[in-house]
Amino acid sequence: MNGPQKTALFLERAGYLQRRLRDAALLVPILGIILWTIPLLWPVEEDGASIGRFAIIYIFGVWVLLIVSTALIARALRQPDAEDNTG
Repeated sequence: MNGPQKTALFLERAGYLQRRLRDAALLVPILGIILWTIPLLWPVEEDGASIGRFAIIYIFGVWVLLIVSTALIARALRQPDAEDNTG
């Protein structure tokens, strides 16, 4: 008689990485919302022009950061699929 079958206790490394990358892709919009609401917490001074200028630079900086991070995650998610299709 055969004993109980042994199954893998851990996920394959590539599958685990794919799941974590998908999780990261789902969290990017939430991170963006949190980062974009931070300027709302900044104190308002009487000379609002200097704060307003910095807030606009901050918002566009966060926007660029979100675009770059999303592109990197999408590229990392796409790479193993290309290897699977060729082999």
